[in-house]
Amino acid sequence: MQILLIRHGESEDDFLDEDYTGSTDLPLTSRGVEQVERMAQRVCAELPPDLIWSSTLIRARQAADLLSKTTGCSVTYIDDLKEKQEDESKTDFRMRGEKILSSIRELGKNSIRVAVVSHGGMITQIIEGFLELPLVNTVWFHSDNTGIHLLEYTRNGQLIRFTNCTAHLKNNEQLSE
Repeated sequence: MQILLIRHGESEDDFLDEDYTGSTDLPLTSRGVEQVERMAQRVCAELPPDLIWSSTLIRARQAADLLSKTTGCSVTYIDDLKEKQEDESKTDFRMRGEKILSSIRELGKNSIRVAVVSHGGMITQIIEGFLELPLVNTVWFHSDNTGIHLLEYTRNGQLIRFTNCTAHLKNNEQLSE
């Protein structure tokens, strides 16, 4: 089974102060919508999912809805896919990521590919769980806007096919500024 981890596109949150929390719930910008449309076209052509799971925050919901419309695959919205919350410890955030990964494996076991639309912090938590990294570590997996990570469970173990791929943003004309 493959897991596509996809970060939402550029959102209004990207223009807030550095110390804002990921729990801020603002929509995609027009540029973010363009980024998501390109990502969705690529996913549809190269990596079509059987299932789409999405965070319930607006920017992720918008991205998942566009991906769903393009691929014809329905979306399930899952509150636990939200970014780290203000009152949440790093340990609790990691445990939430591991719980999500376990659910993906269990509920997606009959699927070839599951797409998960979420946020940079949650994507890092899922990858850390996938790699079975220690709870306390200094690793971060960077996710650009609409960055795609492809993880795979094989008969021989886990495989990371690629991380933070944004090739879909480099094709065609430049995105409007």
